[in-house]
Amino acid sequence: MGFGLLAFMLVFSGTLKADEDVPVGTWVEEVIVTEEESASAALTQIEVGELDIYPYTISDPELYDVILESEDIRYEESYGSYNELTYNPAGPEFEGTGELNPFSVPRIREATNWLIDRDYIVDEIYGGLAAARTLPLNTVFPDHARHIVKARELETYYDYDPTRAEEVISEEMENLGAEMVDGVWHYEGDPVELIFIIRSEDERLEIGDYIASELEDIGFVVDRQYMTAAEASPIWMAGDPHAGEWHLYTGGWISTVVSRDQAGNFDFFFTPRGMAQPLYGAYEPEPEFDELSDRLARRDFSTMEEREEMMERALDLALETSKRVMLVDEMSVAPMADNINVAADIAGGIHGSYMWAYTLRDEEEPDASIDMAMPSIIPDPWNPLDGSNWIYDMMLIRGTSSRPTMFDPFTGLHWDQLIEKAEVTVKEGLPVERTLDWVELDFAEEIEVPEDAWIGWDPEEQVFSDVGTEHPEGLTANRKVTVHYPEDFLEEHKWHDGSTFDVADMILPLILSYDRAKEESAIYDEAQVPGYQSFIEHFRGFRLVSEDPVVIEYYSDTYYLDAEWNAYTAAWSFFPWYDQGIGAWHTLGLALDVEAAELAAHSASKADALDVEWLSMIGGPSLEYLEEHLQEAMADNYIPYEATLGEYISEDAAADRWANLQEWYDDKGHFWVGNGPFYLRDVHPVEGVVELARNEDFIDPADRWVHFEDPPIADVNISGPNIVEAGEDAVFEADITFAGEPYAIEDMDTVAFLLFDAEGNLVETADAEAVEDGLWQAELPGEVTDELPTGGAQIEIVATPLLVAIPTIEDTEFVIYR
Repeated sequence: MGFGLLAFMLVFSGTLKADEDVPVGTWVEEVIVTEEESASAALTQIEVGELDIYPYTISDPELYDVILESEDIRYEESYGSYNELTYNPAGPEFEGTGELNPFSVPRIREATNWLIDRDYIVDEIYGGLAAARTLPLNTVFPDHARHIVKARELETYYDYDPTRAEEVISEEMENLGAEMVDGVWHYEGDPVELIFIIRSEDERLEIGDYIASELEDIGFVVDRQYMTAAEASPIWMAGDPHAGEWHLYTGGWISTVVSRDQAGNFDFFFTPRGMAQPLYGAYEPEPEFDELSDRLARRDFSTMEEREEMMERALDLALETSKRVMLVDEMSVAPMADNINVAADIAGGIHGSYMWAYTLRDEEEPDASIDMAMPSIIPDPWNPLDGSNWIYDMMLIRGTSSRPTMFDPFTGLHWDQLIEKAEVTVKEGLPVERTLDWVELDFAEEIEVPEDAWIGWDPEEQVFSDVGTEHPEGLTANRKVTVHYPEDFLEEHKWHDGSTFDVADMILPLILSYDRAKEESAIYDEAQVPGYQSFIEHFRGFRLVSEDPVVIEYYSDTYYLDAEWNAYTAAWSFFPWYDQGIGAWHTLGLALDVEAAELAAHSASKADALDVEWLSMIGGPSLEYLEEHLQEAMADNYIPYEATLGEYISEDAAADRWANLQEWYDDKGHFWVGNGPFYLRDVHPVEGVVELARNEDFIDPADRWVHFEDPPIADVNISGPNIVEAGEDAVFEADITFAGEPYAIEDMDTVAFLLFDAEGNLVETADAEAVEDGLWQAELPGEVTDELPTGGAQIEIVATPLLVAIPTIEDTEFVIYR
């Protein structure tokens, strides 16, 4: 059997026509979401018919066995969830308490890598449903495979070594002025107590207890504070790190899509540019690491060889500073009733899938009402700019929104969703490739930015400046993307309150990219400055080529390895999908006025600094502020940023928007107006209940993305000699299959092998040779086996398909004799 990449891509094309009986938008009529902290209780509720789906990922081995044994439960697997330790780097003494913070010292943070036995966590806490993780790269994503040699080097260097950990930590504690008294570290006469926030809803409870015990064993007093997401977030994420309320936290993250390029992970996890939250404001990366992180995030490299060198140096520095210590990548399952079906992402699972709302269905009952539960509901406020980042919230937020492109749940590439096509031009020599045919890719010796492209912003006059004014000498870019929307896009695409989508909705994101980071702006937010500085480093211009149909041009010095990602980032940059959700110009216009009046703020950091409400568009005091400003907006027929957006918004259109929003608020009681297949019908933040209902005016049929089913992850079986004489040739064979059928050679990207000696040292790495579909060989010539010392050896096969972005890694051991 040969899968055939082209045939596979055509089967999964997003351009299928709907049957007459297929509903618009969603298969189900509504989704009622409630809070259920206990995964065990959720499984019981599914079995007795009280719950349809629990999309949160489960990695508990005992619960996994329950799922496997149940005839009433099916599940989807995913590989994108991971856990780590987040350290508070403030100090060395907290300003709020005067207490010592050992984790202000990079070497102490680094040493905890040796203190923690990741294999123990994998085997004893996860029962094997996880993989040890040392690097800020997911072990199942392409970049880990690309850098497998460096990965193995660092994983070996930072392997469990508690003696070494204690030696380094002791040396640094003494340098801080602490002393060991009766087996306990003291500072200025008092025991050094670490406040450890331990999440209580999942395996992080046991992980936290294990790590706390290890810290106690080397002389620290640990205050174990068990908290849920909602209890922990105001402290570790939104609180002032200098206040001394915490030292370390059991962090959990999810890559909601397959990340084909993780070069931006360093910037996100280790620099102030990562998020507009107080914790990130305390990050002060060393200059070399800061520059590398920034350049990698902007893809400021010319070749894959240069990228490899930069990535591997960044990996060294990330481990040396260890503001976060990675622990494990989970193999998780999300359970549902046997009659429920949904497209899951192989990284993000169901709750991370951008397709979940489009594909969720009850096979037995059309137009069903679905009962869903998750461990936490609305732990943080919802607002599109800097609201909740919790996966529990973001899943629902994504369900209320639609975007220009759709993430492929198997490969992480992008399909055309709202747009018609894109044309990508990059500078000759840059390492960019195309896979899907909705994108055109070409190369140019030089890309000139037109003089009338927007590139600057005047926060006082509230107008853009163009390239001709800012760069009279001319300006070039590494990348140009032209995005074409269908001719009927603006006419057919509606907001949930009935408002017609317009060009002003698409221009506002660019305005806010500038305005929130300008001190002269009424909505200036200091937390936006690092991200803005990174943005202007690479942004080279935006041009509205046509209003009807909508055609835009985007110019940048940043590029991505895939043409589809170059198109996606350009399209999403000028579409009203913000960091934490969708936002129309009229709903955001109100929220921005509320912030300008200093009644609330979009970011937790600014809200904390002003001692005001963290703005929520679905509940709390913010609703009163928003409603008051809605009345003013209706009275004045207000147009935000009128000097610019007024060119695209007529007085009648503005009046319609405010009337629609008033009717929406009167009916729904909130200001969350989306554009997706579901709308937010009702929300009860205190009770933890969210109701989503089908958007009858959605533009797509429900079956557009239904064809994504089982991801073709390769199975690898290695065979070869158990004993090899040193100096003799040896051949190992890798049988590579999916669903019992041979994997076609044309559908494999790479099959590589790594050879290790008994001490774990890498001896050789090379590509395996394809023999036929499903069969590859790794040949070890005699001169290679002669280099191996007598005793055990190991060969590792890394198989990376084209059809799915998760490589399969298997190994086998053999013995060298002389």
